[in-house]
Amino acid sequence: MEKGYLCIVLHSHLPYVRHPEYEDFLEEDWLYEAITETYIPLINVYNGLVRDGVDFRITMSITPSLCSMLADPLLQDRYIKHLDTLIELAGKEVERTRWEPAFNRLALMYQAQFIETRRTFVDRYHKNILTAFKEFQDMGKLEIITCNATHGFLPLMEVCPNSVRAQVQVGANNYERFFGRRPRGTWLAECGYFPGADAFVKEAGIRYFFTDTHGILHASPRPKYGVYAPVFCRSGVAAFARDFESSKQVWSAIEGYPGDFNYREFYRDIGFDLDFDYIKPYIHKEGIRINTGIKYYRITGRTDQKEPYNPDWARERAASHAGNFMFNREKQVEFLSDVMKKKPIIVAPYDAELYGHWWYEGPMFLDFLFRKLHYDQKSIKPITPSEYLEQNPRNQVSTPTMSSWGYKGYCEHWLDGSNDWIYRHLHKASDRMTELANSYPGATGITRRALNQALRELLLAQSSDWAFILKTGTVVQYAVKRTKDHILRFTRLYNDIKANRVDEGWLADIEYKDNLFPEIDYRVHT
Repeated sequence: MEKGYLCIVLHSHLPYVRHPEYEDFLEEDWLYEAITETYIPLINVYNGLVRDGVDFRITMSITPSLCSMLADPLLQDRYIKHLDTLIELAGKEVERTRWEPAFNRLALMYQAQFIETRRTFVDRYHKNILTAFKEFQDMGKLEIITCNATHGFLPLMEVCPNSVRAQVQVGANNYERFFGRRPRGTWLAECGYFPGADAFVKEAGIRYFFTDTHGILHASPRPKYGVYAPVFCRSGVAAFARDFESSKQVWSAIEGYPGDFNYREFYRDIGFDLDFDYIKPYIHKEGIRINTGIKYYRITGRTDQKEPYNPDWARERAASHAGNFMFNREKQVEFLSDVMKKKPIIVAPYDAELYGHWWYEGPMFLDFLFRKLHYDQKSIKPITPSEYLEQNPRNQVSTPTMSSWGYKGYCEHWLDGSNDWIYRHLHKASDRMTELANSYPGATGITRRALNQALRELLLAQSSDWAFILKTGTVVQYAVKRTKDHILRFTRLYNDIKANRVDEGWLADIEYKDNLFPEIDYRVHT
């Protein structure tokens, strides 16, 4: 009989980036990299566990914007073209490195990986890998949860409750469209919670959400079991909190596993290392060097001196780290179960892209971990939040505090001098969207299309990704442009609807460009 539970949560999200007006758009590569390096490797792990009869449980959020991109035929076809380019490049690398055994072995490894990825994507799942995740959910191994429609940061929308409602409801409705049932849980973007947000979650028919550690530790009244049992908000919705210890052990590049010197070095890619004329056909057509995903070096140490990557050494370390993680969780649940006099649940959430994209060996680590949990111990049982709530229907009632899992745990990453200018525009647009929804309750025809598109543009402008990028300073020009474009499109729609002069040609153009949420109903913003 197990002494406690482990709930691993992978948060899968990318901002909605789709530019049919361009043949080759740099930021669309974010999706292609994630499919190649994270999503398909995870699918391969899940398939291997199922094939070998290894029972496992994992929870994944797949955000509505990501679902929309993964199911989009234009992006699917562009991804195949991207893969074909990688396969061609890997073939050239096999030839170029033929007299360098350490690098040639890696070139052959990447070539085989890209070819197998293409086979999985095209032949097995017919370009839509959402069907793979749905299969695992239908087996009872994976629990897919939803998220706010465009990953809007809810604590900074508290003054616009109709926008909070729209973010939550549109996300839930979009999930139902792709997965055939209402979501049981949701990931509030950035783990961002404010007291009362759970009422909107309940309204959408969702049973639970997650907060960061301090969201529960500072709850009122203070929970008896800390973060090792969920609490019920007064709405009846359950809140699960992140266990800091298990999370930090993995995500910290300095103290955690991914920083091991035998693992692959993320920041040494042939897109930057090789001669420009050689690599030019495989980078952006304007000559911008990009990551190709072909990386030949291991972390080696804390200097710029790097040695060739050795997959065998890395695999050994992944197995060792999986064993260490399991051992630490065993000791943790043994101690907690004695103190609590009930079975604790350890909630360990991570960005899914950590597994495979940033930490190349991450999917391998998960594979080893679930096999070890299945065969090598009896103290811990992997579980999903829904399963836990079914087995533990009685929990303490408490109100979590406002929190996020961002820098310093509150709003600082999404509200500072670099990005505070966006909120007066977002809040004004939110007020105007409520005005439109109330003024045109039974709209039809082109007016209804314009109202639905206005809500799409508002939701896209509210994406937390733009404020995050402005703070981190990565692709600031793009984030500014996306924020302004969506606000300007919304404002024109608002004025045109009010004046009864919607330009159908222009409307059709932005409907084509921003084509997510075909099921959207503008009346949700009332």
